[in-house]
Amino acid sequence: MKIIDRYPIVVTSHKQACRDFWQQHFDLDVLFDSDWFVLLGQADQGSVIAFMTPDHPSAPPGPECFNGQGACIELEVADADAALQSLTDKGVEPHYPLTREAFGQKRFGLRDPAGVWIDVVEQVEPEAGYWDQYMQTA
Repeated sequence: MKIIDRYPIVVTSHKQACRDFWQQHFDLDVLFDSDWFVLLGQADQGSVIAFMTPDHPSAPPGPECFNGQGACIELEVADADAALQSLTDKGVEPHYPLTREAFGQKRFGLRDPAGVWIDVVEQVEPEAGYWDQYMQTA
């Protein structure tokens, strides 16, 4: 099977607010928009995320309206400090402050209008020996 594209679809009654949030704060382009579905991404990188209202008859069986639990979108950036500054300049405050994690990430987190957790991550050098405890030895 060859996968042509991939993206999560979040079923929410906050489709427009989510579209505007991701456009404004993460500079995503609207690749497709209708009254019941929006696909966001970047023309040079493809789709990133979609939002769908729960009331459209084309909805596939199974996805209930998202309740804000159990999903995380990981956005890797080159500079977490700059990403945070860009968001705070737009009036967005993180729910998890900028933190340098021992396992090798500098990150912060926030929620979009549907309640999706967004983990903004910069890969950094882990603390010396941190991963040793998790490595298997032969």
